Amino acid sequence: MAVAASETRFPTTPSFRLDGQRALVTGASKGLGRAIAIAFAEAGADVLLTARSLPEMEATVARLAAKGLAARARTLDVTDREAVRALVAAEGPFDILLNNAGTNIREPFLEAADPSIDALIDLNIRAAITVAQAVAQAMVAAGKGGAIVNLSSVNGHVAGVNRSIYTATKHALEGLTKAMAVELGPKGIRVNALCPTFIETPLTAGVLRDAAFMERTVRAIPLGRIGEVEDVMGAAVFLASPAAALINGASLLIDGGMCCV
Repeated sequence: MAVAASETRFPTTPSFRLDGQRALVTGASKGLGRAIAIAFAEAGADVLLTARSLPEMEATVARLAAKGLAARARTLDVTDREAVRALVAAEGPFDILLNNAGTNIREPFLEAADPSIDALIDLNIRAAITVAQAVAQAMVAAGKGGAIVNLSSVNGHVAGVNRSIYTATKHALEGLTKAMAVELGPKGIRVNALCPTFIETPLTAGVLRDAAFMERTVRAIPLGRIGEVEDVMGAAVFLASPAAALINGASLLIDGGMCCV
């Protein structure tokens, strides 16, 4: 029997490193944005941290610099379209984008107020589109591919009580990820989403202090615990790395099996 051509060569494991890559991380002052910025830098990327709060980011950059890692920080309000475009024009093109900036406002659907709805849509959807578009346009203009990782949520797949508007924005982000993957894939730009369950961050600290809520949440996760930022860091590096070269338009659940129940 003839041996298939693919079996005559000895395959090499693709790199999980990001050496030589330039990465932009939004919402990088704390929580998952900060953690993934650290992960990107530790994987060899030159990282630009952005958020509205500069002191917190500068502290992170200083700790990375002490380890000989490349990182910088700039203030950015991602809801300011002109500011986003100006930053990408000045600092880009980037090879990697972590589209992370977002928030949650917990309100029952029947009580969701206009300011809350507007804030969630403006930050979780409109700003995500603005940042991704500006970064992708710069990638295409430079004639280079890249990797865009949208920070979605388990609520991009399942509903959440008192999180109807947030859930709607994350479902929208899932759709955006797939549509971007289809349009940008032919240009060498991969677009994927990370979908974590509850992770211990400043954004979730308040609700996780509710003992009854915490008990219900842990019971709903087959692995029996909520997440830590470290649970998401490796997944983000993977999606940004050459090891994920054929992964495009995917939603990577980091939920301990929550969506299986």
